[in-house]
Amino acid sequence: MKARNILPDFIKNKLWGDRKKWGRTPNFSDSSWLEWQRMQIDFYNSTQKKGIGDFVNDAGYSVMSEIDLTDKCILEIGPGEMKHQRFWNSIPEKYIIADIHEDMMKSAIKVFERENLNYEKHFIKRNQMIPIPEKSVDIIVSFYSFEHLHPFEEYIQQFKHYLKPNGVIIGAIPAEGGFLWGLGRFLTSRRWVLKNTSINYDKLICWEHPNYADFIIKQLDFEFSRNLLHSWPLNFLPLVDTNLVFKFCYINNKS
Repeated sequence: MKARNILPDFIKNKLWGDRKKWGRTPNFSDSSWLEWQRMQIDFYNSTQKKGIGDFVNDAGYSVMSEIDLTDKCILEIGPGEMKHQRFWNSIPEKYIIADIHEDMMKSAIKVFERENLNYEKHFIKRNQMIPIPEKSVDIIVSFYSFEHLHPFEEYIQQFKHYLKPNGVIIGAIPAEGGFLWGLGRFLTSRRWVLKNTSINYDKLICWEHPNYADFIIKQLDFEFSRNLLHSWPLNFLPLVDTNLVFKFCYINNKS
């Protein structure tokens, strides 16, 4: 039994948003959504690049040390600042990045140019296919972006389109929908948004994080073969309510 299934609505709405009222699909003309588009870089810089946010994110990035990138073609969805790059144990042949936020993609480009890596960039619209050949990618990398992709079932089919047979999906997601994650956000990110913006956070979080972690894992398990799934900080108790991050590696070997 998950906490979100038994807690009263007035608590659930503060931890995971009022999903009954606002649903999971953004209203792109809504004032809270428009303000979020303008200030999310400031939010990221203030909450995710330092302190507890940075520490939690690092728990997921370490999974990159588990995989050999040598001579591989990599596709990363939502690369951000490429903080996982320091965990690489090898260099890929080609690295493709795709994002719906052009400003965020600039941070990744700085990493590629600093390290003199071969890369290709694609600035795309929401739900748009990335213009790359079918079955051309060895590894899809995604850190803290699957929770944003809606409808996730459609995105998974895109992943299967890009991936070669026996290709790999590797990355991490927040334990969205879990009590520990919801409480942590209530005490940190939510406070920052309420202090610095006029955004209705009970509305925004429904649209910004439409996918719960257990739903994402269920979909990945259905479409791919699980190679690795670790939870943090309590891997011995791998429940969504008792953890903050799930890092994973899946193999594309199902028809």
